[in-house]
Amino acid sequence: MPFEINRKKTRQIRVGNVAVGGLAPISVQSMTNTLTSDVSATVAQILRLQDAGCEIVRVAVPDSAAAKAISRIKPQVALPLIADIHFDYRLAIAAARAGADALRINPGNIGPRSKVKAVVDCARDHGIAIRIGVNSGSLEKKLLKKYHGATAEAMVASAMGHLDLMGSLDFEQIKVSLKASDVARTIEAYRLFSQESDVALHVGVTEAGGLFPGLVKSAIGIGTLLADGIGDTIRVSLTRDPVEEVRAAYEILKALQIRQRGIDIISCPTCGRCQIDLINIVEAIEKATLNYRVPLKVAVMGCVVNGPGEAKEADFGIAGGDGRGVLFKKGEVVRTFPQEQLVDVLMTEIDRYEKQFLLSVNISEEGKDQNGKTGKSGDQSDTC
Repeated sequence: MPFEINRKKTRQIRVGNVAVGGLAPISVQSMTNTLTSDVSATVAQILRLQDAGCEIVRVAVPDSAAAKAISRIKPQVALPLIADIHFDYRLAIAAARAGADALRINPGNIGPRSKVKAVVDCARDHGIAIRIGVNSGSLEKKLLKKYHGATAEAMVASAMGHLDLMGSLDFEQIKVSLKASDVARTIEAYRLFSQESDVALHVGVTEAGGLFPGLVKSAIGIGTLLADGIGDTIRVSLTRDPVEEVRAAYEILKALQIRQRGIDIISCPTCGRCQIDLINIVEAIEKATLNYRVPLKVAVMGCVVNGPGEAKEADFGIAGGDGRGVLFKKGEVVRTFPQEQLVDVLMTEIDRYEKQFLLSVNISEEGKDQNGKTGKSGDQSDTC
């Protein structure tokens, strides 16, 4: 039987022009690592994230200069901006007034009811959402004492307590995150919360680390929860260029067949039969197609004899050996050429499909009315 995910339907909110929850497509987020007050650097990074497919971006607001900078950043970018607030509730208010599309507050350090109310009232006035961002490293002291540490249960109690508080203030434009650097605790916290609430969830593993540990922890944590049907928007946290977070997020979504954006490369792990520089060939193709949007499964195989048959599920691909290269489609060889042309032949095919895809997307966008609906009937594929 095919793999199926029974996604939980949550309460939908909006972050700028992006719907979150309510079975809307799972959106991809990242966070800038520039000084937010450095407007030119922050805008440049957001534009790179935008090109990579990021759909929501968060910026740190540690001071009033950062909050004020949002008003200058926002007109230069297309992505919704979330202001990340810790400790000082006045910065949340300043960020909202500067044009932030949503706020992220940490219940462990934002302060008492009066300060939360001030933030909620401001968010309501500006029509923006709030993320209750629970972090295992900054839970309220009373909960740490009650639950004997930063347990999953303590994290859920923190989130539920703030949900109750915001409910008493008649505010419902909320999403929640429950992040820990420990994968198992993160999974447990989200599962427990999902059993108790239908509030939209932002999913991620915090402080996941550098490239390899961060990718592994995030793939296991986020992937497990998405496979459970839990999660409405995701961020892969890496100690790297944030553009790589976006790439990793889409790889997780593609692996689970949730969303398809860009080239999905199938390549063999190499063995003693491989007679081409497969590692460098794959890396060259990955780099060349990093920001491509066409949803294609492309194979790069190191054996002319077995490669095409082993990659029958690919839309098309290449294989090489003994000075000969082949282009195949759905496992059938359609062209033979000199081995040194492997990358050029494959990129020509990919470019052709990319151009056709972008043309179809543009036609589709032009056919939409002012409400965002197309003139055609039937479902629209979610290819980002």
